[in-house]
Amino acid sequence: MSTENEGNEGNAVPAVPSVPSAPPVPAATPEGTPDGVTPAARADGPVADPGAETTYQDQAPAQPVPTRPESAQPPPQPPHHQPYPAPQPPAAAGAWPPPPPPAVPSYAGGGTGAPVWGAPVAPSSDAPRKPRANGLIAAVVVAALVAGGIGGALGFWAADRNGGSSGSTTVAASDTPKDLKRADGTVAGVAAKALPSVVTIDAQGGDGEGGTGTGFVYDKEGHILTNNHVVASAADSGQLSATFSDGKKYDAEVVGRAQGYDVAVLKLKKPPSGLAPLPLGNSESVAVGDSTIAIGAPFGLSNTVTTGIISAKNRPVASGDGSSNKNSYMSALQTDASINPGNSGGPLLDAGGAVIGINSAIQSTSGGGVGQSQAGSIGLGFAIPINQAKNVAEQLIKTGQPVYPVIGATVTMEEKTGGAAISAAGAGGTPAVTPDGPAARAGLKAGDVITKFNDTVVDSGPTLIGEIWTRKPGDKVTLTYKRDGRTATAEVTLGERKGDS
Repeated sequence: MSTENEGNEGNAVPAVPSVPSAPPVPAATPEGTPDGVTPAARADGPVADPGAETTYQDQAPAQPVPTRPESAQPPPQPPHHQPYPAPQPPAAAGAWPPPPPPAVPSYAGGGTGAPVWGAPVAPSSDAPRKPRANGLIAAVVVAALVAGGIGGALGFWAADRNGGSSGSTTVAASDTPKDLKRADGTVAGVAAKALPSVVTIDAQGGDGEGGTGTGFVYDKEGHILTNNHVVASAADSGQLSATFSDGKKYDAEVVGRAQGYDVAVLKLKKPPSGLAPLPLGNSESVAVGDSTIAIGAPFGLSNTVTTGIISAKNRPVASGDGSSNKNSYMSALQTDASINPGNSGGPLLDAGGAVIGINSAIQSTSGGGVGQSQAGSIGLGFAIPINQAKNVAEQLIKTGQPVYPVIGATVTMEEKTGGAAISAAGAGGTPAVTPDGPAARAGLKAGDVITKFNDTVVDSGPTLIGEIWTRKPGDKVTLTYKRDGRTATAEVTLGERKGDS
């Protein structure tokens, strides 16, 4: 979009004539006047609140504005050569008719007043004019509008109109710094440091399916941290590449991925030297209201930076990729930083530039019906806390497979149960409570409704799973549950499950 500055049109204002033999009283000089919660979606696809259906979202320079200075001055009229009239006695009060008004020269305002373009003319040396303040104001306004595009010319014009023709006026522009540096605490400063460590991931499956996502440098060995749903289509038989902000592109391969956590680790096949891993923050210390900066490739627009705040913590989010019945669960950081399809896998930074989360999902109003476009940001974005993502990444780098903490019980995904209800039976007819598992040893039974995980209120199955997966196998937690209308607590030592089942 371009903006245009229109020139102001003014009436011609002639110079004051030389003094005639019988000095007339000039008329006032006319002045010129200017013209007048539905399904949530991943950062790459639809994502949902617990229980809801969810999907991934994986000038030319301004031209000088011509000004309309006063018109060229008409030549001064020659003085009258007749003798001065004899002095007349003053008229008596109330005498009629009164003496006739003095004649007004046509060039003192009695002309057509048509707008005239022309160069300013120096005032006559016979009678210097009083400068008009509004002329200087007009020059200042125009100079501000065109941002100095014709500042030098206007500066000279203003000085000339103020009787400065005997001297010279020089208008000099200040030097522009060659390297403008932003402070480290600014968004621009954080972005400048982080962008070289953020990559745009292109994933193309063997069947032609694929898409674009984001990742970031995890270590100097060339490991890239991203979302599982970004690379899932090309993980088994496909092509993966990572493009840095400087345009350099590198082939990559999957080291390991965790579908349940929605975390994946890639490795550049021929990593460049001098890789700078992004610093990792502490997602546990994040507070609601803290500033956030998101970097990614929304709708394929690489190296996009958006800002916001932490809107909430510990948001239970269940999301699916739309191609299977398997969901991912997270106890997410919620942010209003703009996140769209293509932001998935990108870093969510704090004000100091440390990674506090991996952008993964968005809430969307799109129902995915006929004629509806892909989901976009409505200010409800969700990120996997970096403390959890770091643990998963270390597991994937070491063993190539994820490890999940479990309580050894199957819970329903239904809402409005007042908590996470242990099912009557497990998958495939197996017991809902694993014999001799953590829950069984703590005394939990089918039908029990878990209402708290340590001090966190549990309102559904996804909430419970999201909280469990923020811990590690072997951690001891306290579960509060209801049975037959009574409330009880149980201490549970979390077990483990290896791989995605």
